[in-house]
Amino acid sequence: MVTLLHASVASMSTPADTRPGAGAWVPVGAGIEALRAAAAQCEGCELHRAATQTVFSAGPVSARLALVGEQPGDAEDRAGAPFVGPAGQLLDRALADAGIERDATYVTNAVKHFRFTATPQRRLHQTPDLAHLSACRPWLTAELAVVDPEVVVCLGATAARALLGADFRVTRQRGMLFARPARSDDPGLVRAGWLMATVHPSAVLRADDRDAAYEALVADLRTARNAL
Repeated sequence: MVTLLHASVASMSTPADTRPGAGAWVPVGAGIEALRAAAAQCEGCELHRAATQTVFSAGPVSARLALVGEQPGDAEDRAGAPFVGPAGQLLDRALADAGIERDATYVTNAVKHFRFTATPQRRLHQTPDLAHLSACRPWLTAELAVVDPEVVVCLGATAARALLGADFRVTRQRGMLFARPARSDDPGLVRAGWLMATVHPSAVLRADDRDAAYEALVADLRTARNAL
């Protein structure tokens, strides 16, 4: 197992961005419910304009395991809850097969609004930019400080970029546990614990060999469970 020092999105090489970011909307010292209420008013980037609503998180504050996805999808944007669409249903099954209780797990996303391109037929997912990750970072920092999980699993490359840095590659480093040191300079990393990454459940749905991709996801989730 390798020790990895946390790299925040703000420290990555990104184009200049003039949007304010979420910091002005994040109440200092707030609990999850107060954060959720405040996030509903967030205008830290332009994504709030087209999205139906802010999608914050689900799961107990006492969770020992946290899952961080990329952003809400179409179903999540309409429902106002994370991982409720097809990818979420696959995740539920994978968690059960890995011996993890979904109801005991904290589930959130690195970006809280759905980014999409509208077409006459449907809204097409667009991957968030680094500017969106940076703008939304204060929410993720604040909620992880409250939950303070022992293990944080990044689901997909975008979430991994948010918490493991721009150089992290899920294809090469998935399923590996990285020491998460307690850091006084980042309140989102209060307790020493573990960070790891795996593929996003939506990638399993798109895989040519879906069965093999699913089993690999379950194996990674078992690694996270065993680290608790």
